[in-house]
Amino acid sequence: MGSGGESKPSVLYDPFSASQPLLSAADDHASATADDENYPPINYQHGPRPLRDLPVLVLFFLLSLSTIVLGLVAVARRNPAASRASSFVFDPATSSCVLSSSNSLSLSSSSSPFLKDLSWTLVVTLLLAGPIALAVLWLLRHYAKQVVYAALPFFILIPAFVNVYWFASCALSHSCRHSFPLAYRILALVFIFLLIAIILWIIVANWHRVELTVRIVRIAAAALASNMSLLAVLPTLGLGLLVYFTPFVVFLVFSTWNGKVVPKEKERASGEHYLCVWRQDGWVRAYFALAIITMVWSVAVMVEAQVFVISGTIAQWYFSKEGSKPSRSISSSLRNAFGPSFGTLCFSGIVMGAIRVVRAVVDSAKKEDVAPGFVNLVLNCCANFLLSAFDFVNKFTINFAAITGEGYCSSAKMTYELLKRNLLSAVFVETVSTRILAGIIFVLSALYAIAVCAILKAVSALGAEMYLVAALAWLLLMVMLCYFVHVLDNVIDTIYVCYAIDRDKGEVCKQDVHEVYVLLPVSRNHRVFLNDRTPLVV
Repeated sequence: MGSGGESKPSVLYDPFSASQPLLSAADDHASATADDENYPPINYQHGPRPLRDLPVLVLFFLLSLSTIVLGLVAVARRNPAASRASSFVFDPATSSCVLSSSNSLSLSSSSSPFLKDLSWTLVVTLLLAGPIALAVLWLLRHYAKQVVYAALPFFILIPAFVNVYWFASCALSHSCRHSFPLAYRILALVFIFLLIAIILWIIVANWHRVELTVRIVRIAAAALASNMSLLAVLPTLGLGLLVYFTPFVVFLVFSTWNGKVVPKEKERASGEHYLCVWRQDGWVRAYFALAIITMVWSVAVMVEAQVFVISGTIAQWYFSKEGSKPSRSISSSLRNAFGPSFGTLCFSGIVMGAIRVVRAVVDSAKKEDVAPGFVNLVLNCCANFLLSAFDFVNKFTINFAAITGEGYCSSAKMTYELLKRNLLSAVFVETVSTRILAGIIFVLSALYAIAVCAILKAVSALGAEMYLVAALAWLLLMVMLCYFVHVLDNVIDTIYVCYAIDRDKGEVCKQDVHEVYVLLPVSRNHRVFLNDRTPLVV
């Protein structure tokens, strides 16, 4: 594999340090010799890459092509009578259904202040989401510690304020008091405070990792800021998926027009009577299943493609020389994602899509209690074990594939062996960072919703509907910022894999990254403090 513009090793780790607590000095030398013989060095593959996972790629294209061809057939065979099925009446003379001439269509339009205010609020929120995300990125890069410690109290204060506010508002409202008795209000109030107490306990229990989280988030924000174009390219991929789905939606709509209006006999007290009903062709349901499977798989592939592009871009930044910036890193990652590695993305997409479908089926079965208690418990345990195993295997697979250009199965195996050789966790990076980032965007979205509510109260004539508009604005901004956190999480995972590759080769391409990632615990129960493990500079 080509190494491109990798920096030369500048730091080596002390063989007697706690960064390798399970190896003695002699074992360290022996294992390093064995690793050199059995494992080739892993580098970023800059050169041309071979086509990977071709059978899965062919299957994906065949499924998509079948969906498109059958959709075109559905459009060509559509029956316009589908939109006027209710206008057909039974004609006894011909024993068939005919179009009634007495039907008329009346159109009415109405507008309301609620829809107008809701539309403007959502449009403004959508426009502000980008600048807010950029502001958060800048703050996390330069003032991560201040942002985190300032946001932590609001994790408790905002839910508590909302809880007390709704309780007091309901007590003052005559209709709310009658529809929601006092006993139920008190029960809901206490339940929400219990949830807030759990959040407080989680913060206290993980307080020793907050400082480490701050440093990890700062590094991820700096890496993302150095590749700012990702924030424009990734939403473009999402828009491309919507464009790709447009003909599928059209095909699904027109497929429901394949059929005919037929008379249906219905028993009544006065005797037999015929009604005219629309009957779809038998193949329409099969086409719906085919189209839905294709669309679900396509969504999963696009999610994996975004992870691939993030990983490839960040890896090129990581392995570049200090002070230099790799050129055309995003374009090369896009070319690899939708070129030689697209089969790998399809493979990962079908695995993740199947996991989500199975998990949804398991959750549905759990709610409906379709099996006896003990049988249901065994099935749930088996399903959760298998799903956890797949999540375990898939954790860093696409990150590794984006760096090396390997296939899906090879990447999963090599990633596990890479982390195992270097005594790193294959399932744990730093989940606290994700939770804190999610809490920060929750706080920002909640403050934005409160501001929206205050503005609407001042300039709008809405009553209680004002709270619904503010809640929808909060939800929209939350979704947009969750996407931003998703990008940062993938940056953190990619840097973790790059750090593992550095350790495997005994090199340090980014000194500041090693100073932080060396502090990560090797397991969920292992506490690591900021002075536990430090690299030896030579």
